[in-house]
Amino acid sequence: MTTLTLEQETNPWEAQAARFDDAAERLNLDEGIKKVLRYPTREIIVHIPVSMDDGTIEVFTGYRVQHSIARGPGKGGIRYAPDVSLDEVRALASWMTWKCAVVNIPFGGAKGGVICDPKKMSQGELERMTRRYTAELMEFIGPEKDVPAPDVNTNEQTMAWIMDTYSMHMRQTVTSVVTGKPLNMGGSRGRREATGRGVSICCDQALKHLGMSVEGCRVIVQGFGNVGSNSAKLLRDKGYTIIGIAEWDGGLYNPNGINIDALLEYRAKHGTINGFDGADAADKNDLLERPCEILIPAATENVITSKNAERIRAKILCEGANGPTTTIADEILSDKKVFVIPDILANAGGVTTSYFEWVQDRMGYFWSEKEVNDRLERIMIDSFDDVLSYATAHKVNNRTAAYMLAIDRVAFTTKQRGMYA
Repeated sequence: MTTLTLEQETNPWEAQAARFDDAAERLNLDEGIKKVLRYPTREIIVHIPVSMDDGTIEVFTGYRVQHSIARGPGKGGIRYAPDVSLDEVRALASWMTWKCAVVNIPFGGAKGGVICDPKKMSQGELERMTRRYTAELMEFIGPEKDVPAPDVNTNEQTMAWIMDTYSMHMRQTVTSVVTGKPLNMGGSRGRREATGRGVSICCDQALKHLGMSVEGCRVIVQGFGNVGSNSAKLLRDKGYTIIGIAEWDGGLYNPNGINIDALLEYRAKHGTINGFDGADAADKNDLLERPCEILIPAATENVITSKNAERIRAKILCEGANGPTTTIADEILSDKKVFVIPDILANAGGVTTSYFEWVQDRMGYFWSEKEVNDRLERIMIDSFDDVLSYATAHKVNNRTAAYMLAIDRVAFTTKQRGMYA
């Protein structure tokens, strides 16, 4: 694998490029195709003027990167955060390409972001920024071009604003321009829980593969947003014991198991998990290193690095977040024989159900929640098996196998389509 400096280790673009290079080399990928797939197809930077509530004008910088559209329209979330960068969005767009290919759905990869602090913005300011950002991207997004979705600090309401803005410009309601919408506006049943459900299915399959039991299986979840909270709830409902929850502002630990339903109720009421009396307060970083069967990083990138990977004591690492493990940490975990379920497989439940939402919007007929969940389960299990088969056949770890499988599929389609000149 390409050697990274410590400075490069936490750069998500450098990390994904190193993983791509390693997998491409193992596949003996044609040098020309390698050049095509290594870089994004298009990178868009927009500067968005927004009238703030106090009468001033603020200018926000936004990005949309389309990595590959070889297998279908771009697909990927939009995040709002102060630390959004072009390198981060590039990396996330490429991960989306590989993620869609791993689960074999007809999308390419894209991602968007705006540099802002949504916690310091009013609902009106967020709406005006979202609508102007959408207007700046009008010619680049659409049901057949690029389909955004929620991500960090964006939600169903954000998608409703984007859908409405796009529809106003098109002079017709276009529900399929985004996914992750409210149910009454063309959203899909099961979409909100889909990423967490995919994580839980991967955990089930990993236990079966390793001959482990759900009974007594201790789980620690880092991040209690949409992915982390749904993963925790679904796993607890299946009989797993959730012993730790780490959040940005603190952590909880109970060796006998945390009542996730009660914690969700508490968080909804108080806006934090701190002070919950069903578990002891714990250091959020220390929780990652406590003994457990399954560790689920479900928040942001670069949570497990060369600084703490040696102290990880989980048997299974199931990546609910995008890019939570650096490449150097990967090598350490591999040496420790930790069974890693990589992000481009583990959290693909979200984009898979987004695909279902896009399909339903386009045909104007909507499935029951059971139909959505059954279809999701079949795809996740098939994809898990595909990655394990690749790992066995090529004698590589799960992450390398997932990248090889994805790159192989995208490269095949790219070659088959040929180069337009």
